[in-house]
Amino acid sequence: MGKGKFGFISLYLTSGTLSVLAHPAFADAASSVAGVSNIESFIKSVIAVITSIAGLVAIGFIVVGGLGYITSSGNPEHLDRSKKTLVYAGLGLAIAIGAFVLGNVVTALATNAFGTS
Repeated sequence: MGKGKFGFISLYLTSGTLSVLAHPAFADAASSVAGVSNIESFIKSVIAVITSIAGLVAIGFIVVGGLGYITSSGNPEHLDRSKKTLVYAGLGLAIAIGAFVLGNVVTALATNAFGTS
C-alpha cells in the first residue's frame, strides 16, 4: 500500500472517528433519571459509538478492496485478495449492524421488564 493511499485512509478514518465520538458528549436531559435509564443510555451510547467506528472501518476496507479490484489489471492474486477484502468488509459491516440492532432490542426489552424509574 502506497504512502498516498495509506494517508488518505488514515485521514478518512480519523475524521470519521472524531465526528462519531463527539456525539455522545451531549447529555440528554430526558435520560438523567436515576436507575435503569442511565444504564440504558450508557449502553446505547457505547454500542452506537462502537458500531459507528466499525462501520467506518468496514467502509474504508470496502473502498480499499474496490480500488484493488479496479486496479488489479487482470492479476489473479490481486483480484483474489481484493475479492476477499470486499467479502470480509461486508461481513464485518453486517456483524456491526446486527450488533447495533441486537443491542437496541436488548435495551428495549430491559426497559420494558424493569421500567424506567
